[in-house]
Order: sequence, then C-alpha cells, then structure tokens
Amino acid sequence: MHLSLDGGALLLYAYLFVMFVLFVFSTHNFVMIYYFLKHRHRPPAKTSNLLSLPPETWPIVTVQLPIFNESTVAGRLIDATCAFDWPKERLEIQVLDDSTDDTIQLTRKKVDEYRKQGFNISLHHRVDRTGYKAGALREGLAKAVGEFLAIFDADFIPTPDFLKNTIPYFAGERIGMIQTRWSHLNEDYSILTETQAIGLNGHFVIQQLARNRAGLFINFNGTGGVWRKSCIHDAGNWQDDTLTEDLDLSYRAQLKGWKFVFLNDVVSPGELPLEINALKSQQFRWTKGSVETAKKLLPKILRSELTPWVKLQSIFHLTANFSWIFVVIACILNSSVLFIENENGRFNLILDIMTFFVVTMIGLFIFYFYSEKTINPHWKKRMLLSPIFMMGSVGLSLTNAKAVIEGFFNIKSAFIRTPKWGFLDRGRPAKYKVKVDKLVLLEVVMILYMMWASAVGIQNFVNAKANFIGMIFFNFWTLTGFMMVTFLTLKNVYQNRG
Repeated sequence: MHLSLDGGALLLYAYLFVMFVLFVFSTHNFVMIYYFLKHRHRPPAKTSNLLSLPPETWPIVTVQLPIFNESTVAGRLIDATCAFDWPKERLEIQVLDDSTDDTIQLTRKKVDEYRKQGFNISLHHRVDRTGYKAGALREGLAKAVGEFLAIFDADFIPTPDFLKNTIPYFAGERIGMIQTRWSHLNEDYSILTETQAIGLNGHFVIQQLARNRAGLFINFNGTGGVWRKSCIHDAGNWQDDTLTEDLDLSYRAQLKGWKFVFLNDVVSPGELPLEINALKSQQFRWTKGSVETAKKLLPKILRSELTPWVKLQSIFHLTANFSWIFVVIACILNSSVLFIENENGRFNLILDIMTFFVVTMIGLFIFYFYSEKTINPHWKKRMLLSPIFMMGSVGLSLTNAKAVIEGFFNIKSAFIRTPKWGFLDRGRPAKYKVKVDKLVLLEVVMILYMMWASAVGIQNFVNAKANFIGMIFFNFWTLTGFMMVTFLTLKNVYQNRG
C-alpha cells in the first residue's frame, strides 16, 4: 500500500517509530524472564565457614546509618542495628546524622544510651552537607575500622540476623558487595503502597536475581547491603556528581573486576512512601540519577574489555529510564492519531502493524507475575492490581521524563528526600509540608487533551471514518493513569495544605 507523506502519514510513521522504541525496551523484559527462569534455583554464591569459627575471630563490621531530618524513624533504626546478633567487640556503628532539626537531639541521646551499654557507636554530625548522602558515607568511611560496611537508610529496620546471613558470602576475595532484597513494612497500607510493592518486587526478584546469576552487572540499592571496604576504595570511593551514588559506585566497582552477590532469600524491611508526591520525588531522584550515571559511565563501559553481551545489557540497564520520554510522546501521538480520518482504509497496514505492540503489555504482565508468585503467598490477589500499577506508571511519566531531561542536560535541582512516617497508626508528621510541582498543570492539560481525543476517536469509529479501536483503548488506558496520579497529587496537597 502506498502512503503519501501528508500530515496523517507522517504522524503515524512517527507514532510507529516511538512505539518500536518502547517495544525494544519492553521486550527486554523477556531476556530478564529467561535468565530468571534459568537461574532462579541456582545458589547465589559459595559461603565461608565463618560462623563455625570462634566469634572473636569474626571480621569487624562497621554499620553506617545516613540520616537527615528523620526523627520519626531514626530511633528505631538505631535500636535495630544495636540488636544485631554479632559480637559487640566486632561491631562499630556510625550514625551519620546531617540533620538540621530535632532529629540530632534524638540520635545523640540514643548514641549516648548505647555507648553506656558497651556498644562502639558514634555520632557524626556535619554542618556542611557537601555531597549529601555520598558525602556523609565518604567521611564516615575515612574513620571506619571495619573490614565490611553495612548501610541502611533511616526508613529500614534490619533483622537481628542480617550480618550472619550476609557476611559469610564474602568467601571470595573479589566479592565486593552483597545486596539483599527489600521487603515492605507497609505494603498493605493502601493501593498506592501495594502497587509500589509490585514494581519493587519486579526489580529485585526478577532483575537483580537474573542479572546477578547470569554474570551481568547489578547495582547496590543504597540500603540493605554490605560492602567490602577495600572495594569502595579501589573503585574510587563515594562520589557525589550524580543523585544515585549507589548505582555509580556499583558500576565503577564492577568495571574494576569486583563481583557482587544478590540474596533473594535475605530481606531488609523498609518503608514505602505513603503519599503520591513523596513517591514522585523519590522516582524523580532515582530517574535523574540513573541518567546522570549513564552519561558518566557509558563511555567507560564501551571502552572496557567486557564482552559485547555484558556491555549491551549494561546499556539497557543504565538507559532504561530514557523510555519515559518516549512514553510521554506516545501518549501525545496516540491521542493525535484519533483525529485522523482513515479514508478508504489507506492507513490499515500501519494500524495492523501497531497491533503487534500488544506484546509489550504481555511481557510486563509476565514479568510481574513471576516476581509476585515467587515471594508473595497472596500473589493472585496482588496481580489484580497490576493494571492499576501499569496505568499509574504511565501517570508518572511526565515527572520521570522531566527527570531524564534534567539529568541529560545537567540541569541542577534541589535534593528532596522522601518523607518517612514511621508510625502508621497516626497522621502524617506535621513537619512534612507538601508542595505541588507545577508539572501537575501539564498533567491536567494532558488529561483534557486525551479526553477530547477519545471523544473524537469514538465518533470517528461510530461513523466508520476510522478503525482506531486499539488507539482508543490505549488512550483510555493512559488517560486513566494520568487521572489517577493527578487526582492523588491534588488531593495530597489539599489535605496537607497550610
């Protein structure tokens, strides 16, 4: 079929190209599913006989707790680390508290209490927050006495047996980092937290396990992991030129030949954001930081002696968030397509080709199906929420696309930490004030445009002017996602105004 390059044809060709890019990113999930199915029963790595030796011979471990203005959760984190089943004389705890509020009084009191009980625990308070978390970890590392360093964010509650379940995996001299799977303290709190759990479970259970067992690069997730001190030094220490210092150091270490181990059966319980604006700020930071890291390290990866396959998989890993740009463009183009009149069926060939991209949706469903079924006894109930999760992900695309643009063009933005509630039986902490991002206005514009396009598309379909039934469905799918996220955003701000 010959198509003249008029406005309608150019629009459809552009849409076809964008959907093809998304198809490539999405079908990469099948690669991860393949490796997961192939390696899911394979032991993560060999362990040492450390625990059978006298405790006085066990290595010294330094536990680092980076904290900033998190009084609702800081105390329970310190309590949890002081409850580690590890000899006191072989344990050092660094409370890296850069707080500018009353959190510092709380942590100072806690540190004093545990020091009197014989714990080697110290408080490190910086007035100058240079480098934020990376800077705090770097300064703490300079004073650390431990051979290994366990790191926990303020909203995590590590279990007493954490060190016993992780340190033995440093059996090989080139094992540089052990990452555990996150579990979620409050995943049943709301639909928002349940859908977040779906996304994070997919990352850990499928991606981290599959990549690690297949010999591909993985990343330290910023918390719930243990580093070998010499690995951090050899890789160039913590650096603060990206918002994801954990991803950055992970790749630099593995490029140096260090090996990582992911433990799917060892969990580190943490707290999920309870409000949409907190989730947005978290997603923005993760997305922007990954793009910054990709810009920084991809040239080194391409020049390295890694195999072509490992290089390719590293590229997919580091550039995955660029897909958010194409998601936004796809939403706009899909709505625009609905205004085209398909006279005499001249666009039918392209429309038939577009139906093939439904495979991307199938791949996403299978991806999260396996992650939930592997770890969640109530996986059938959880999977009923998967459409909401996928629609909500589309609703976050504008925020994440903005993060990609800022990361790529080196646009600086304020570091906004994720609020931690800590106590789920009471209201939100009064000190956490929510500010609405002006981007919500663009979300509203997108919603209005999609509603208009849907109405036109339905009218054209009814009048048999165009058979865009698939585009109409996709438009309603994305429209619902934007409406959910925008509604929760405005509701969040309204409820916590003042």
